[in-house]
Amino acid sequence: MTTTQPETIPGTGSGWLPGTSTIAFGGDYNPEQWPREVWDDDIRLMREAGVNLVSIGIFSWVLLEPREGEFDFAWLDEVIDLLHSAGIAVDLGTPTASPPAWFWAKYPEARPVTRDGVPLGFGSRGMASPSSPAYAEATTRIVTALAERYGSHPAVTLWHVHNEYGAPISESYDEASVAAFRLWLAARYTTLDALNSAWGTTFWGQRYGAWSEIDAPRTAATVVNPSQRLDFARFTNHALLECFRRERDILHRLSPGIPVTTNFMATNCPSVDYWTWANEVDIVSNDHYLVAERTDNHVLLALDADLTRSLAAGRPWILMEHSTSAVNWQPRNLRKQPGELRRNSLQHFARGADGILFFQWRASRYGAEKFHSAMLPHAGETSRVFRETVALGAELGALAPAVGSRVHASVAILWDWESFWAQDLEWRPSVELAHRRQIETFYTRLWEDGITTDFVHPEADLSTYDLVVAPSLYLISTTARTNIEAFVAAGGTFVSSYFTGIVDSHDTVHDGAMPGALRDVLGLTVEEFGPLPQDTPVQLSSGAVGSRWTDAILLQGAESIDAYVDGPMAGGAAVTRNSFGAGHAWYLSTDFTAEQLADVLVGAYADAGVEAGPVALRGVERVSRRADGVTFTTWINHTDRDATLPTGTVVTAGDAVVLRDDA
Repeated sequence: MTTTQPETIPGTGSGWLPGTSTIAFGGDYNPEQWPREVWDDDIRLMREAGVNLVSIGIFSWVLLEPREGEFDFAWLDEVIDLLHSAGIAVDLGTPTASPPAWFWAKYPEARPVTRDGVPLGFGSRGMASPSSPAYAEATTRIVTALAERYGSHPAVTLWHVHNEYGAPISESYDEASVAAFRLWLAARYTTLDALNSAWGTTFWGQRYGAWSEIDAPRTAATVVNPSQRLDFARFTNHALLECFRRERDILHRLSPGIPVTTNFMATNCPSVDYWTWANEVDIVSNDHYLVAERTDNHVLLALDADLTRSLAAGRPWILMEHSTSAVNWQPRNLRKQPGELRRNSLQHFARGADGILFFQWRASRYGAEKFHSAMLPHAGETSRVFRETVALGAELGALAPAVGSRVHASVAILWDWESFWAQDLEWRPSVELAHRRQIETFYTRLWEDGITTDFVHPEADLSTYDLVVAPSLYLISTTARTNIEAFVAAGGTFVSSYFTGIVDSHDTVHDGAMPGALRDVLGLTVEEFGPLPQDTPVQLSSGAVGSRWTDAILLQGAESIDAYVDGPMAGGAAVTRNSFGAGHAWYLSTDFTAEQLADVLVGAYADAGVEAGPVALRGVERVSRRADGVTFTTWINHTDRDATLPTGTVVTAGDAVVLRDDA
């Protein structure tokens, strides 16, 4: 699977927003929450802050269609004209993430149903059942009406479909979804024999004799067939994507030349396979919010931004939402410290974002998010947050020459949502096999070493990379296996951690010894897994310490680089290296911290020709964007000490600088 977005947006002749040559700056704007007299004040302050793009109408369905089939656009007409007269472009939302009360009263069967069989009620946010015919009809009507009215309005430079598909509604177990699931399965497998074979239904006597016998994988007496669970996750992603496509196609037809997006949640919506969505949007956009209490949240931000850039195939992307300060849904909603808003925004810019937007423009006085920060907080225009917002707008405005420049990476991490869906199901060999922790650990090591990293699907083109890392890839298809082997054979360096390459695309163990998909390229087999008791370390001959997991390795051509000194696999290989064609493949059979990986990965870096950054600049983030011979390098000092750059520039603690090089 490859993300291959076109270089230009259909109908626009460019790869960015129509008529736009600057960094997009703004946020969600909800004027319907405020009296008319506030709108003029909003426009004045937006202009002061340098706002040039706002998202509107995202949760306004009931105002636009107060009764089924009856529309009222008067207030939206005025808002759009007001913004246009002020030179502020519009990202116009389709309000389909929040159907009106009249919809739920008339179509109760459209309510999403949990795995436990509980229909969800009205009064929150989130869509109806993705497979509901009534929802499809209602969304088609409102989107068509919006496109017919505003499709050629000069203020509209972007369409914003729905809001955060998959959050909070993804899987639904209503009858319409079950019927659609059966149709999806019939299209995927054609025959029941093929389905029964793929799902391994002879286990526990689950064989099906008719399509109508198949249900969604509801809560049952014990663990449900994992292959069925995996396919239902795929179906759910498909059902959500069909909802997006339906709206997008209407907008393309009635509003040609205006790009269409929907806001992803790249690392925070595990039910959506964004590789399958990336080619469907005209511009990739993403929402990101810090986990406030994690001291490494700036590293996780970088991970999220790198993943978003990778989904965009390197093209410009939009940070559609982030916060100026505290959010409102975490256990402790810590505020951002002075300067943190700027650092966060410049991190996204550095890693490829050509749009920096927030949720939201003006803080709400009521509703569930009234304690969420905003560009214009409750404290008003004299507040620290607003002053920092104004300063950021000016700084981003001066960075307009960087629009369209690209980030280039020579290292990639393999990332596959389907593998994560399978790996994170029940009854795995250990409860400590969650994929996310492993990926964060390896990414943190690369970040600390100053190595810019892409994320890539395991079936995508790997030829542009020197080093490819698989921190946690339980499911590897036959195509992915061939792809990885070809990459290494051609001279690439591959690093795999444990419990990788175990099953195929049906969650069926590859035939033969583990890791079936990787045993040839790694030059070894694993005779037996050796998960460790909680908080039980194992010592390696190099002095490194492993934890959580070990493997009983039989070398089949690979050499042992490090061995277990104690533990259940004492004397056996722990870290191996195998020559395969013109390249090398490394295997790490135990769990290392990010700090310990600094030594463990030295050999792999050497094989790949990858150099870590200077130790003196650890904690100082550096990312470069390049275009037409010009390089924009962003340096962000996340430490509590001043840092002197190779150019001689001093970046004080907590500060950031963007340096331009025309050489």
